[in-house]
Amino acid sequence: MDSSNNELENRASTGKTIRVAIVDDLEEIRYGLTRLIGGSKGFECCGEYSTMEAALEGIPNEMPDVVLNDLGLPKMSGVEGITILKEKYPALPILILTVYDDDDRIIDGICAGASGYLLKSTPMNQLLASLREVYEGGAPMSPEIANRVMKLFRNNPPPKQVDYDLTPHETRLLGMLVEGHNYKSAAAELDVSVNTISFHIKHIYEKLQVHSKSEAVAKALKNRLV
Repeated sequence: MDSSNNELENRASTGKTIRVAIVDDLEEIRYGLTRLIGGSKGFECCGEYSTMEAALEGIPNEMPDVVLNDLGLPKMSGVEGITILKEKYPALPILILTVYDDDDRIIDGICAGASGYLLKSTPMNQLLASLREVYEGGAPMSPEIANRVMKLFRNNPPPKQVDYDLTPHETRLLGMLVEGHNYKSAAAELDVSVNTISFHIKHIYEKLQVHSKSEAVAKALKNRLV
């Protein structure tokens, strides 16, 4: 892992102000989000970009704690950009904020590595809470998106699965990650230490051949492992 990823992990443990980068092609949306985030205690807007290309150039210089990313962007799509960002910075949480609620974009966004998916109709206080949640390792979703994800699983029988040799305990823990648990909340739910959770998640990552929670969640959803 490079120094940028180590920096992200160090910030997450210090409780510092959450630095957010915004990627949205609409100027009025960027302006409103910048004012909301910059004017809220515990948050700072460290960059705003109208295209994914500009974000990919600017984000390495600012290294935010969270990226708030639209999907419907000119030229390079949000999904393409998220994929590139996650390849470069696996520890960087990306929260989608978009008007799109169709099944294809939801799955594509999550599988690209996004840690959460919100609609632009999300109330301001919930948006701020979701930024903090994703920063702390959660996976927030708008209720409408969560319902669509549940329907997708109910209405589509799982394909033939690849055997990753996960134990029942590892499968349960992977399911908790998909539900949005972080290490601390998973430890509390299972009544074990955070170190125990970290130990098992390390083995899950090795078996799935991933390097971050978002990658593990994406692979679990894509391959219907939980």
